[in-house]
Amino acid sequence: MVYGGGSIKKNGLYEKILSAVREADMQLFELSGVEPNPRHTTANKGVAICKKENIDVVLAVGGGSTIDCAKGVAAAAVTKDGDVWPLVSNHVWVMGALPVIAVLTNAATGSEMDAWAVISNMDTNEKIGLGGTVLIPKAAFENPQFSYSLPEYQTACGAFDIFNHIIDNYYFAGDATFDLILEFQEAVMRAVVKWAPVAMKEPDNYEARANLMWASSMALNGVTDGSTVHGCACHLMEHKLSAYYDITHGHGLAIVTPRWLKYILDEETAPAIHRFGAKIFGVSEDMSAMEGAKAAIKELEKFCFQTLGLKANLSDLGIDETHFKAMAEHACGGGAISGIKTLYAEDLEKIYKMCMLQLDF
Repeated sequence: MVYGGGSIKKNGLYEKILSAVREADMQLFELSGVEPNPRHTTANKGVAICKKENIDVVLAVGGGSTIDCAKGVAAAAVTKDGDVWPLVSNHVWVMGALPVIAVLTNAATGSEMDAWAVISNMDTNEKIGLGGTVLIPKAAFENPQFSYSLPEYQTACGAFDIFNHIIDNYYFAGDATFDLILEFQEAVMRAVVKWAPVAMKEPDNYEARANLMWASSMALNGVTDGSTVHGCACHLMEHKLSAYYDITHGHGLAIVTPRWLKYILDEETAPAIHRFGAKIFGVSEDMSAMEGAKAAIKELEKFCFQTLGLKANLSDLGIDETHFKAMAEHACGGGAISGIKTLYAEDLEKIYKMCMLQLDF
């Protein structure tokens, strides 16, 4: 069993799982202390347990970081050297792994129903995805009640992670998107906008937590992509922020995303951004495309930094410009990031600098 800082012991979930395991006459070994940005060294500790105890199944109990770590454990446990980092750093598409089962406690990453994990190496300032269809959990238990004890800040960060999975991965795909898929994507984002503030104010509101859990899974399980996946610029930029500064992923995305939209806004992109504002935030469709797009970005800023209450600037998180150039180069991997606008390292560095500026919203 893989879990994080011990919140599952406070809310009673830990004892429920132990009881179920005892009733099933199974043996359970534990890997605790998974970090918000799961380390490869932590995953390797789990691999060592798997090899020593001849583990059959990896059970993740927690949010996306815990599930990601469990996937790293499951993948490396069937390798000879038992080290997850070569799989991650070499971008290996995993073909063999121990089965993973997830018990979700935080609606955010969608790792409970997708083929991906993100693992960090803090020694090299790298945060990289690990993928493989064998990493899709064989079962995922999504009981909204398991997320009642989630703090307001984590609820907010998780909510924006869900939101950005749609906008960053799939949404601005132009004519390639089926109308049905586009409406589905917008429905997921609207669900986050509606229910995240409710969950923050009323932590034990079942309907709010349930809607966020469904949104988490649907945002990244492949249903909403319509074969229109693009470069995920915001995620690549934020992964470098987390790798260098170990900040909360969803918070970093909330700071980056509005600036990214401002940076790519022009006559070509304005109609799509205007539609986003109209469909998600109720921006008037009667406005010109450019004015509507600007209004859309403003509404997004209000959602991130007023409704969700997240700090709006990287400087508020103790981050300066020291590593921006290196971060931008690493995020681009020596090339460019595809999307509604192709972005190069010099573009990303400018967006990072925009994230330092105070906003007027």
